[in-house]
Amino acid sequence: MRVLVIGSGGREHALCIFINKSPICNKLFCIPGSDSIQEIADCFKIDPMSNDDVVDFCKEHKIDFVVVGPELPLSNGIVDKLSEEKIVVFGPDKASSQLESSKIFMKNICKKHNVPTAKYSVFDNEKKAMDFLDTVNFPTVIKADGLAAGKGVIIAKNKNEAVETIKNIMSKRIFGASGENIIIEEFLEGEEISFFALVDANGFILPLTTAQDHKKIGEGDTGLNTGGMGAYSPVPFIKQNQINDFVIKFVKPVIDDLKHNNIFFSGVFYAGLILTKYGPKLLEINVRFGDPEVQAVLPRLKADLLDLLLASSKGRLDQFRSLEWDNNFCINVVMASKGYPESYEKNTIIRDLNKITVNTSQYIFHSSTKKNEDHWLATGGRVLSISALGSTLKEARNKAYNVINKIDWKSGYYRNDIGWKHLT
Repeated sequence: MRVLVIGSGGREHALCIFINKSPICNKLFCIPGSDSIQEIADCFKIDPMSNDDVVDFCKEHKIDFVVVGPELPLSNGIVDKLSEEKIVVFGPDKASSQLESSKIFMKNICKKHNVPTAKYSVFDNEKKAMDFLDTVNFPTVIKADGLAAGKGVIIAKNKNEAVETIKNIMSKRIFGASGENIIIEEFLEGEEISFFALVDANGFILPLTTAQDHKKIGEGDTGLNTGGMGAYSPVPFIKQNQINDFVIKFVKPVIDDLKHNNIFFSGVFYAGLILTKYGPKLLEINVRFGDPEVQAVLPRLKADLLDLLLASSKGRLDQFRSLEWDNNFCINVVMASKGYPESYEKNTIIRDLNKITVNTSQYIFHSSTKKNEDHWLATGGRVLSISALGSTLKEARNKAYNVINKIDWKSGYYRNDIGWKHLT
């Protein structure tokens, strides 16, 4: 089978590594890919947001199956375009992708079906949003409606911060068109977790596993939000019966609502949940694997990943009534450029990375790097992510940091406390 992965980051590096292990993968391609992905797949510098160019590539290279990694091509309708051309593709269509590309679309479905979530109000007018602040309790949460690379959710501790946030989003357009509409919602307290399931177009839901992301740049979960500074899987205090409840409470009502409106979701259903004292509530839905969560999930998966993604795309997920997982924990630590998520220096040198030995219990995934003779250069904010498996979270954590300690990158930054809440 000739497989194409779309994307270029750490998530796509991980997807390529594990798809490439499948005995049914004969040839692997990636658009646009990266120097690290080039080591296992043929990469082509084609714009993944140009649907026509991607379709032309698939026809020219006789691609049998396409796996879409990031959210932007999904919301741009790449799945619709490929499906029109009878090219099998993993991921939801443009209509389904609104669950992630529009927080308002998602919240309205929740409201219709009493899916537990934070109380909210929607605004397309800055003055009305400002006036509404007189009625809310602080802290409060302000969200840009559209996609914002994981940075479109701001917790305002007081009215002044809320006013500044609304101006930044609606007047200064720091998130562009994604901030034309905003949501102001109640602040919920509790521990946040990620829950993943696969869904096929017949509406069959296959639960995967849980993970916990670390969004803040600083240790102890402090400072600015990032795209994620590390994750681990599974969450030790979530049991199988709770996972079944997550499907019933959060996944099925949403999938059924879409189906009722002739929208047939197929792909990853990623629910961001918060465990409040009143029970779990839905914070967000993403329609693709998370980064860095997937780098903590895939090393634990014992099933053939490619076969699993194909089953989702072809409406035969019911063949997988349950999945076998490695009993070990997996922890992933992100190495970022110093200064991220604000300004940072690019093209700094990472020395001797290729000399570090990795195996099936330790991985180095590349998010933003390019090859320069014997060295790698850091080209973005989040640059590397290091995963390790261990019988306890503590063992997995120690193994991950042992790898990091061998990486010679003077301009690198990472949190030393990934998994700190539940180390055992």
